[in-house]
Amino acid sequence: MGEMFGMDPSLVRRTMGGLRKHGLVASIKGHGGGWHLQRPTAEISLLDVYIALGSPNVFAIGAPEPSSPCLLEHAATYATKTAMHKARELYERELGHVSVADLAVKKRD
Repeated sequence: MGEMFGMDPSLVRRTMGGLRKHGLVASIKGHGGGWHLQRPTAEISLLDVYIALGSPNVFAIGAPEPSSPCLLEHAATYATKTAMHKARELYERELGHVSVADLAVKKRD
């Protein structure tokens, strides 16, 4: 799988291990073994996958803790953190509405 995705094999093992820990996949050892889904693709949401992969940060930006007594800095930090929290909630809610099966369906506008 690592070669197929152009990834380091240890990263693939860790990723699959996270998916296994959350009951999304199971492994079969031995000749002819491999990985298989534990549930139908229609029952696995992208939120399930996101959580199984450790809920990585959605954004590469963040609001640092205020470093001064400036009230404007504190207010800006609070507003930024609030917006980021709401954005993450929306992102996760939307992921919950998309199944792995949905990814295989071509939607036309």
